[in-house]
Amino acid sequence: MADSTVEELVNKINATIGEAVVNGTDTEKPKATTEGMLCAFASLMIMALIPIVIGAKRSVHYHLKQKESGEKPETMTSKDAAMFPFIASAALFGLYLFFKFFSKEYINLLLTGYFFLLGILALAHCLSPLVNRILPKQFPVIPYHLMFNKGAEEEEPESLIDFRFDTRDFVTVGLCSAFGVWYLLQKHWIANNIFGLAFAINGVELLHLNSVKTGCILLGGLFFYDIFWVFATDVMVTVAKSFEAPIKLIFPQDFLVNGVYGTQFSMLGLGDIVIPGIFLALLLRFDVSQRKGNVYFNTCFVAYILGTVSAMSVMVYFKHAQPVLLYLVPLCISFPLALALIKGELKTLLSYEDHPSDDKKDIIDKKSSTKVAKKAQ
Repeated sequence: MADSTVEELVNKINATIGEAVVNGTDTEKPKATTEGMLCAFASLMIMALIPIVIGAKRSVHYHLKQKESGEKPETMTSKDAAMFPFIASAALFGLYLFFKFFSKEYINLLLTGYFFLLGILALAHCLSPLVNRILPKQFPVIPYHLMFNKGAEEEEPESLIDFRFDTRDFVTVGLCSAFGVWYLLQKHWIANNIFGLAFAINGVELLHLNSVKTGCILLGGLFFYDIFWVFATDVMVTVAKSFEAPIKLIFPQDFLVNGVYGTQFSMLGLGDIVIPGIFLALLLRFDVSQRKGNVYFNTCFVAYILGTVSAMSVMVYFKHAQPVLLYLVPLCISFPLALALIKGELKTLLSYEDHPSDDKKDIIDKKSSTKVAKKAQ
């Protein structure tokens, strides 16, 4: 009797184990190796540096075009920079509540459609110069001008849309749309990263800080923002893991084992690239204005690498998500300021503005005319 009972129990256990094997419940995912984690972090590092370099260089050309056209874009003031961490916190916490109380599937479905369209435009903006060079000279270039104004005809209308494009842009958008369909259908991490890189390049290129002071205020505020939302709460990590959109760069830690089909990902938020990136782009524009080489940009670029490596090293050691800006901000601010202090250019660096106000322009013009008069004497 006892033997039959034991036999029945063993059969039940074997049946349960067999069912578990069929359903895949007993198969544990292979843990990421140290080599795999290092490969992932090195790849994320390289991907973070690419948009900073490309975006910063493109921001210089964009700034020169603005100066030539006399365009005065809206720039972030010191007050805006101080308020930005609070606005970002409200947006982040709002997303967290959405993911907590509503179905992730429906939210991500809406976000997927939004970022699908936005990603195509961002990628097209990045690839447009390349496609224009590749297309044969015989390709017909037909220009278009899309305008949408607000106001009565007798008054000076307010321009809401003023967009110029040509037939080559249709080719670029078509190619990017085909890529977007791949992202939409597969949500592959490579597609995610290409869209993410496009967003980062556009962000660094087009989001201009007007002065180093404003940049320091912005970075300082986001320093505390990142620390609070990562260490004090689970908000940042929860949103990053739940948000199925190319707002982060990802790379599989099991890449050395499973290749492009890896499933255990390390991630780096685009904010950790774009926010320091726009500060680096500002320093590059300052270097160009001084015509003394890219010393401040290169110095801050080294600081960015050191800060990212430090964050990733601590992440590996403690096996816990780290606020990357905790390591980036002190280095990215202190390195260029220390260099300016050593070179005796601290006042020049802090007083630099991409688009000086009219009062400041008058002062600069008076100083330059005085120098010219002294040289003439």
